[in-house]
Amino acid sequence: MDLVRHLRYFIAVAEELHFGNAAIRLGMAQPPLSQRIKRLEEELGTRLFDRSARQVRLTESGRLLLAEAREIVARVDRLHELARHGEGAVLKVGVPPDLAAAVIAALVAGFRQTNPEVRLAPAEIWTADQVTALAEGTIDIGLVRHPVSAPGLRFGEVLVQLQGVLLAAGDPLAGVGEVHLADLAGRELLMPPKEGEPGMHAEMLSECRRHGYVPPQVHQGAGLGLVLAGAAVAFGPRVEVPGLAWRPLLGSPIACRVSTAWRVTTAPVNELVGDFSAVAVRTLKESAGMSDDGAVPPRRISRRPGMMA
Repeated sequence: MDLVRHLRYFIAVAEELHFGNAAIRLGMAQPPLSQRIKRLEEELGTRLFDRSARQVRLTESGRLLLAEAREIVARVDRLHELARHGEGAVLKVGVPPDLAAAVIAALVAGFRQTNPEVRLAPAEIWTADQVTALAEGTIDIGLVRHPVSAPGLRFGEVLVQLQGVLLAAGDPLAGVGEVHLADLAGRELLMPPKEGEPGMHAEMLSECRRHGYVPPQVHQGAGLGLVLAGAAVAFGPRVEVPGLAWRPLLGSPIACRVSTAWRVTTAPVNELVGDFSAVAVRTLKESAGMSDDGAVPPRRISRRPGMMA
């Protein structure tokens, strides 16, 4: 049994006093969390929580363990940090797998300018997995897509990127100016994996339905092969790819909201986290065309004749 990892689970439940909330904070399902707490209780030979249908309370053993568990976890985190400094400091960063390579390169270059002695180590991870990786200390900071629910995280400035529609160059809509979402009727849609981006996935599909577009099938993935083949359309920023056409959406109904995220307890790397967060905001504005949330004009609700509100 990985004792330190199980102690992290115990601390989350002890602080939330609610298995469901603790599971959300850790980015995992509730049943596995309950099983791991039970395993820890079996390992220690004592009950840590009194559970009832209405509430969860720490036992006396649980209260005594909590302070020790926090100290153990803090010491392990500190050991890892010292080891990283011994090898040369490393900041582990999660980025979406479909983030443009040029943007990742700009993030690395921008961070190197402010922290030349620190190596930035990007890992391509979807938002849901980043939440888990942050909770477990596998990464120090991430670029996550909203909406995301994780009580144990802090978030940087939220930036917005308005999305257009990506079509095969031969699609009839490739020749129009602005595309209404309802014009996409009958076309299948390619989106990032639902389990990787659950919040964004649900929000975008809801917006599609609200504007009269119900895709007959939703494909999941990061590549644009289906779009190039004319088998699906996708939402995204403007790109220049042979065989693809990008068109703006009338009323800008689809947007991607992004921010940095880090653990509340990330004390040893707070300065580096702050530096990267500032670099990320600047880079995403300059290289990815994102803007402050408040700078994006309200979406115009545009309807085609006969559409219901």
